[in-house]
Amino acid sequence: MALWDRLKESASSMQTQLMAKKNDLKSGAFRDASMAMCALVAAADGTVDPSERRRVAQLIATNEVLQNFPADDLRRRFEDNLNKLTTDFAFGKVSVIQEIAKAKKKPAEARAVIQIGIVIGGADGDFDKDEQAVVREACYALDLPPHEFDL
Repeated sequence: MALWDRLKESASSMQTQLMAKKNDLKSGAFRDASMAMCALVAAADGTVDPSERRRVAQLIATNEVLQNFPADDLRRRFEDNLNKLTTDFAFGKVSVIQEIAKAKKKPAEARAVIQIGIVIGGADGDFDKDEQAVVREACYALDLPPHEFDL
C-alpha cells in the first residue's frame, strides 16, 4: 500500500474512532487541548501561511467531534494558540504543550487530542516529519506512547 493511501486510511480511521467517542468529548480541557494541538500541527514547521491557517480553521469548523463546542469559541482559541507560536515558536510551544497536557487526566480525551492532531496533520495528504514530531511531543506531554499512534 502506498504511503499516501496508508495516510488517508489512518486519518479516516482516527476520525471514525473520534466519532465513536463524540459524546464523551465535551470537557473544557479537551476543547482547549484540541485547539492547542491544531495550532501546534499548523505551525509545526515554524511558520503558518494564510492558506494553511484557513484550511485548519475550516477543518476545525467542519469536524463533527468538535461541533460539541461553539465554532467562534474554537476559532478564537485556535488563533490565540497560533499567535503564541508565530510570535515566538520556541516559547509559544512550551505554553501550547502545557495546554495540551491538561487533557492528561482522562485517557480517552488524551488519545482523542492526539487523533485530532493526526487528522489535522494528514488532511493535506502529507503528514510530514515536523508535524509527526510535534504530535510525538504531545504524546509525551499526555503520557501516551507514540508507537500507539505509529509515530
